[in-house]
Amino acid sequence: MSDTNSTDTDTTPDDTETTDGQQTDGRRGDRQSTDATATASDADTILVCSLAESTGKTAITLALARLAAEEGDSVGYMKPKGTRLESNVGKTLDEDPLLARELLDLEAEMHDLEPVVYSPTFVEQAIRGREDPNEVRERVVEAFETLAEGRDRMFVEGGGEYDVGGSIDLTDADVAELLDARVVLVASHEVPGDVDDVLAAADAFGDRLAGVVFNDVADAVYDALENDVVPFLEEREIPVFGVLPSERTLSGVTVRELADELGASVLAEDGQDAYVERFSVGAMGADSALRHFRRTKDAAVITGGDRAEIHTAALEAPGVRCLILTGGHRPAGAIVGQAAEKGMPILSVQTDTLTTVERAEDVVRSGRTRDVETVDRMAELLTDHAAVDSILDGPR
Repeated sequence: MSDTNSTDTDTTPDDTETTDGQQTDGRRGDRQSTDATATASDADTILVCSLAESTGKTAITLALARLAAEEGDSVGYMKPKGTRLESNVGKTLDEDPLLARELLDLEAEMHDLEPVVYSPTFVEQAIRGREDPNEVRERVVEAFETLAEGRDRMFVEGGGEYDVGGSIDLTDADVAELLDARVVLVASHEVPGDVDDVLAAADAFGDRLAGVVFNDVADAVYDALENDVVPFLEEREIPVFGVLPSERTLSGVTVRELADELGASVLAEDGQDAYVERFSVGAMGADSALRHFRRTKDAAVITGGDRAEIHTAALEAPGVRCLILTGGHRPAGAIVGQAAEKGMPILSVQTDTLTTVERAEDVVRSGRTRDVETVDRMAELLTDHAAVDSILDGPR
């Protein structure tokens, strides 16, 4: 065993039967059962969920689908709740189904691949009672059955964090029940306390949880995770399918990709293939900045375009991969010349420092390197570090 890097609500002890014969989950109040609209598809269905945004869920979902297709299975894909939203020609779209349609060569409509656009506006309407949860679930089931027709397997992607969707009784646990899916949970691990999040998710998914895949695991915690955490979870009957090591091409973005996403002007062009995994804000004095920058690794320094002393400090730090200058200010020619000599790119943006930091962090967290190469590399990581056969064909 080893950017990318479960519930059965009808069997809990607290379940009670209503006067019309339907079951309600005692842990979740008087919500209506999803049994009336549950799908009857024959396709084997795997729902890939995650504890948090940007844990590699999309790459793992599509990689598993590609691996199943290579074994001769006819595969389909669906993301019931669109959560990765951007405006495109007046429409709100989620990038993940678009990528899935391309990679898996699916002839499917977006309204089926993503029947619910879980936007802030949608949530507001749900809170005001203008979205009927039963109608939403019916929409999901109808779309699923359309996509699953004639398929051996369906790969369903969860929506961001696994508990997203509670406003319409459509969390990932609800989706698993609705589509009769077994659940693969994607988790990260940095500190021992992260195991609590896995235990909480296991409780939410119940018997639907097939197992866990830890993704993007740093070398510093890899051995402790395999030797301590994995046995701890398996003693509690939570299978761990694999531990995937962190890989730069999946956990960061190149300077060139970052420049494209930020709409930046490139003032010094060499070195744009370097990877950026974190950001450092140059808001301190020159001496403090130099000490701080020397402790960082694979970082982009974000600072005002008029902070020459910060620019100089960043250029002297070996772990800094690029300078991002805010406010539309152009640095002194000497700074640009020094950056060119060192092969360090300088990007210039019009936005202020805070806005730039937020946008840059979103780019890195969202793993903008999602493409054919990303999914192929994730398939290799799963093959080398996870029990793929158990994921695809394990008992339900």
